[in-house]
Amino acid sequence: MTNLDILGFTAAFCTTVSFLPQAIKVIRSRDTSSLSLAMYSIFTVGVALWLSYGLHLRDWAIVTANAITLGLALVILANKIYNDVLHKAPQR
Repeated sequence: MTNLDILGFTAAFCTTVSFLPQAIKVIRSRDTSSLSLAMYSIFTVGVALWLSYGLHLRDWAIVTANAITLGLALVILANKIYNDVLHKAPQR
């Protein structure tokens, strides 16, 4: 493994782990009221595209980070869609 690989995996680790607190909070509380549906939708599509790009390049730092981030983003997005679209809660 080269220094560049280590740099890539370290960056991937940091950006992926940054989503854990939000995903855990959403899973535990089911509260997504402060999250933007548009932002998470666009972000999730972007992460899926990064994953496709990484797979095409066979860049395992990009693939690993974006596969994990995509899973976390999908959990958050699914909860947001459920709360806002499918199970519309009354306005407070």
